[in-house]
Order: sequence, then C-alpha cells, then structure tokens
Amino acid sequence: MTNPIFFGDPDAVRAAGVGSIFVLEGAEAHHAVAVKRLAPGESVDIVDGAGRRLTGSVTAADPARLELSVESVTEENEAADTLMLVQALAKGGRDEQAIEAATELGADRVIPWQSERSIVRWRADKAAKGQAKWQGILTAAAKQSRRSQVPVAEEMLDSKALVSRLKDVDLVLVLHEEADGALVPALAEARRRCGGRPLSIAVVVGPEGGISGSEVEQLRSSGAVAVRLGRHVLRSSTAGPAALAVLNSALGRW
Repeated sequence: MTNPIFFGDPDAVRAAGVGSIFVLEGAEAHHAVAVKRLAPGESVDIVDGAGRRLTGSVTAADPARLELSVESVTEENEAADTLMLVQALAKGGRDEQAIEAATELGADRVIPWQSERSIVRWRADKAAKGQAKWQGILTAAAKQSRRSQVPVAEEMLDSKALVSRLKDVDLVLVLHEEADGALVPALAEARRRCGGRPLSIAVVVGPEGGISGSEVEQLRSSGAVAVRLGRHVLRSSTAGPAALAVLNSALGRW
C-alpha cells in the first residue's frame, strides 16, 4: 500500500534532505496523528504541492506535531504533456465532482467557466470564494490520490475571456453531443501538426444544458476541435473525467 501523504511548508520541504528530521505541525500534523492515528515507525510521505516528496519513518507523534526521519527525497515532474479541464459551472455540485475526479486523473489545471447556459452564477465576491473552494477541492483530491503536485484552479472566465485564454493551447477539445469528430484522431492530428513535441491540451465541458451554438463557433473559430465521446450523452460531472481517461491512455500516461 502506498504511503499516506501530508502537505508540509514548501520552504521546509525544499530545505530537508536525506538523514534530516522533518517536523510537520498545524492542521496537517493533527490530521496525521489524531485522525490517521500514525505512530512511530510508520512510513509517511511529505510533499510541497509542487513535486518534491520526502519519504521517511515517523519518529515522534504528538497531537499537533509529527517528526519524520527523512529516508529519501524525490523530485517528481508531471508528464510532459499538460492537461487542462475547462469545466462549466453546474448545479448540484456536478462541477465539483468533475474537478475532483479530474485531479485523480492527472489534470494539471482547471478553469471555472461561466457559460451562457450555466444555471449556477458566480457574481462579484462569489467568484473569488468559488475559486478558493475549487482550489481546496483540488488540494484534497491530490492528497487522496497521493499526488505530490496540486493542480491549479484558475480564475473564472466567461465565454469571451475563455476563447482568449485558450488561444495558445495546442489542442482544445470541445465535448459536444452533436460533433462528428473523435478524440483520439484529433490528438493524433495535433501531434503531427506539432511535430511530436509535448502538447498542452484543454478539454472543454459545458453545463447541464450543453454548450450553445454560438459558443461552439467561437471556440472553433479560434482553432478548437469539437469531438464526441461515444454514442451516449454524459453528465457534466462525467464528461471531462471520461475524456481525461481516454487522453491518459492515448498519451501513454497509463
């Protein structure tokens, strides 16, 4: 079984080396000791959220303090290709379900999208609070899936701003139930066009009511490719993770 992970102070994690004693304090230490019941002798990983992982054995455990003897230090770089999920705001927490699963599936970034048909609306101060909530979901999901790097939740964008944000992305895949194209051929064409170099890839998912025709055309006019995932219509919470799973396989990440 893989070691449980906890997030340490980034500066302290970067300063630690093999043979040193790392001290974890605060909420993460409380979770490790009081909730997970970790005790001396058990193996634990401490990460900085940016790819550095300390692995070692617990030497002391108090309610708000955990000491770890560092046995190895690893710098983990994510896959060369970068994956981004553009998730339309959706009711019933389906957008949050999508970004949680996307983190487990290796997404590097997520963008909250205020699409034309989104019933949920982030207005004024709700946008900052919503972004912070999404970042918390990504952090918790990274911890659960033992990732050393935490995906980034970007600021919410409307459709016009989204087109501008995605203009430099190598491959933008718009999931649409009426599309004729398929994901894997679109990926192969992007690889050919880019000469086989690592790609930046964005998957765009609409809300429950779907992506409007004008939004599809705006994205297409900026170079996006509309694709369909099989014969069935997937929920907003399912479509993005399903596409990421296909990409993981096609890119050789799995």
